[in-house]
Amino acid sequence: MNPSPVSSTPILRRTLTWSAGAALVLALVAGGIGYAVDATDGLWSGLIGVLLAFLFLGITAGSILFANRWFGDPIYVQLFFAIVLGGWLVKLGLFLVLMIVLSGQPWISPLVFFLSIVAGVVLSLVVDAIVLVRMRLPHVSDIDLPTVNPEDEAEADGQNTRGATEGDR
Repeated sequence: MNPSPVSSTPILRRTLTWSAGAALVLALVAGGIGYAVDATDGLWSGLIGVLLAFLFLGITAGSILFANRWFGDPIYVQLFFAIVLGGWLVKLGLFLVLMIVLSGQPWISPLVFFLSIVAGVVLSLVVDAIVLVRMRLPHVSDIDLPTVNPEDEAEADGQNTRGATEGDR
């Protein structure tokens, strides 16, 4: 498989990988704290909260990675925004449905559930920041810079930088 020419692809892949590991550790911590606070209801609330935080944050990165497959296609920009916007709409709809369904469940501990979602989001932001700081990405990416100074070529052709030849002076 050829590496993607899009400069965001390695960053997003590394972010997803690190976020998955961090979410696993956070799930153990949130589940343990939830169990200590509210027994098995707290355990399940902590685990589900972290899982949902990782799922929702992963949908955006996953949709961008999926959309980057069409880089170089004439309608890449339209496909990219359609896929990413579609992912956001799916995420919004899924969030609303899950919150409505889970809010009425007797086995959800609301405080543990809320705090585990917040901890998952904060952890994801920290992972994103660490990955972006450690990755080496130029400020201007996905562009080819000229290898020859156009002014040098003009002077070699007998023209000054304003386009006039030496005989015009």
